[in-house]
Amino acid sequence: MINITNLTRYFGTLAAVNAISFSVGKGEVFGLLGPNGAGKTTTIRMLTTLLRPSAGTAQIAGHDVTVDPLEVRRAIGVVPQMLNLDIDLTCAENLEYHGRLHRMQPADRKARIEELLHFVGLWDKRDTSVEHLSGGMRRRLLIARGLMHRPQVVFMDEPTVGLDPQARRLIWGLLESLKRNGITILLTTHYIEEADALCDRVAIMQTGRIIALDRPSVLKAGVGKYSIECLGRHDIPRRFFPTREEAIDASRDVCEDIVVRESTLEDVFINLTGERIEG
Repeated sequence: MINITNLTRYFGTLAAVNAISFSVGKGEVFGLLGPNGAGKTTTIRMLTTLLRPSAGTAQIAGHDVTVDPLEVRRAIGVVPQMLNLDIDLTCAENLEYHGRLHRMQPADRKARIEELLHFVGLWDKRDTSVEHLSGGMRRRLLIARGLMHRPQVVFMDEPTVGLDPQARRLIWGLLESLKRNGITILLTTHYIEEADALCDRVAIMQTGRIIALDRPSVLKAGVGKYSIECLGRHDIPRRFFPTREEAIDASRDVCEDIVVRESTLEDVFINLTGERIEG
């Protein structure tokens, strides 16, 4: 559903995205991880036809983003990080407006609005203006809006940013339902546990390049399944081991306050780059 080859974007002499290549299959949840400035947003902007590539190719649902941007827009849904709903309109009216933009027929719009508001748990709020919704409800309405015209591929930029754990879990459930229904999702997030829980594969970006790409379990196994970390001591590097027993043995007399735990995607990133992923 997504195929990109040597996709590149320059701003002046700076390569914000530098010859990246990957593909995403139907029904796959694919994560883009990396610090601010890594190139994730620029990549998304190119894939959603908001920014023209400097070089390389990208196809979404069989349509080239440069040659046929209109068909790409018809095939995709976008759930932005910014809460850009119309706060003066109700939940149903926001979806109605989006459906009209995509030239959906009246009967289809009505049925789809009811279907989606039930799906995201906002049917009882259908006549409530966005102004009076909680942050979590607004996030769910953003997802409903992005799905209104039945896209084949959905781009989600930090879909749970700023939410409490309970609201975040509700969003996770919605994404898992979309995956079961064959919707392809490209997700950017700074929440490492989110990528680990939801993504079939992740790509880690740094300075415009993809420095690692695989299933979360494979990436973690690549550094070592278990990690030891000295709490509050960033001058002592994390160490990784294939078994918990080896990690425990190695932890003795390293420092006073030490933890032995399973490795995370953040460990993978730090091990590859020496940087922490900042929110």
